[in-house]
Amino acid sequence: MAMPLTAVLRTPAAEAVVAFALLLIAAVALKLVLLWRKLPRSGRSSEERRKKMYAPVAGTVFHHLLNYRRLYDFSTTCARQNPTYRILSPFHSEVYTADPANVEYILKTNFTNYGKGDYNYCTLKDLLGDGIFAVDGEKWWHQRKIASLVFSKRIFREYSSIVFRGNALKLVSVIAQAAGSNSRMDIQDIFMKSSMDSIFQVAFGVELNSLSGSNEEERKFTEAFDDANVLICWRYVDPLWKMKKFLNCGCEAELKNRLKVVDDFVYKILAHKVSQSSKQLQKEDILSRLLNEREQDPKNITYQYLRDITLNFLVAGRDSAAVTLSWFFYRLCLHASIEEKVVREVNAVTKLIHHDAPMLWMYLQQV
Repeated sequence: MAMPLTAVLRTPAAEAVVAFALLLIAAVALKLVLLWRKLPRSGRSSEERRKKMYAPVAGTVFHHLLNYRRLYDFSTTCARQNPTYRILSPFHSEVYTADPANVEYILKTNFTNYGKGDYNYCTLKDLLGDGIFAVDGEKWWHQRKIASLVFSKRIFREYSSIVFRGNALKLVSVIAQAAGSNSRMDIQDIFMKSSMDSIFQVAFGVELNSLSGSNEEERKFTEAFDDANVLICWRYVDPLWKMKKFLNCGCEAELKNRLKVVDDFVYKILAHKVSQSSKQLQKEDILSRLLNEREQDPKNITYQYLRDITLNFLVAGRDSAAVTLSWFFYRLCLHASIEEKVVREVNAVTKLIHHDAPMLWMYLQQV
């Protein structure tokens, strides 16, 4: 009996053949576009062409695909040659910049002119939804306003401070145990777990305890959230991801499964929060405060919207802190003399621990 067409298309062999064929077509099309751009334009003078300057092309999306496991090294190499450069793909081009003046202009001076656009929204939507990292315009400003109101509240600052201090003590305990037994550790993995525990508790009001060993449900959520982030990023170098999503095969089928685990866990917490009475509802965490906002505007602040906002907070709070700390300690270990000075200062200041103690860490702040 013959196999249905959809079943045939979902086999690994068929997927590989289709992928190779489409990549070949895309590569030929891209080559033709590049050749066309090099042709002289009789309708424009050389002076007009000089006025319309573009950043130099450093490569194509296929260079990103080939260098995916060392993408940051590849980007650094490109930026050293040209601080601002372009990467072409069959459907659009991207501009990358490591020029501080350009970064300030994009993020501050003319911020409203540089939105995420439909391309990024379409790529990120399955994980980030209508969260602040994926949207522009009114939705972005609405979430920016909510974040400003939440973070400006004294009760929230006190709550988050307690959470971060508590998880910092757990982190110190784990590192001390490893140091005492002279064991190796993946420092970035530990920082990721610690920052995830902190931001999750601040966002949802629930202890995740991934650093000390979560229960099975919490562990599956953490793993699924990590995998979903990786698979979403893979879309940026996979020109066939939309086809794979339509056929529900390959990495897109895997992403769909991971997102279901994430959504089930988040909506379970959300349902528990909603079932609590207003007196029982914890007021300090972000989700509780958003539920209070929802009472005033239930039409626009839906449960899906709450899911999107809180997951974006997780991405913002976890990765930035963990990666920064990992890089800081890596660089510190390369310079023993600086490390020694930092240790001496920390030991001296911690004897005077109070809320203003960080202001005394003059050398550490400069490092």
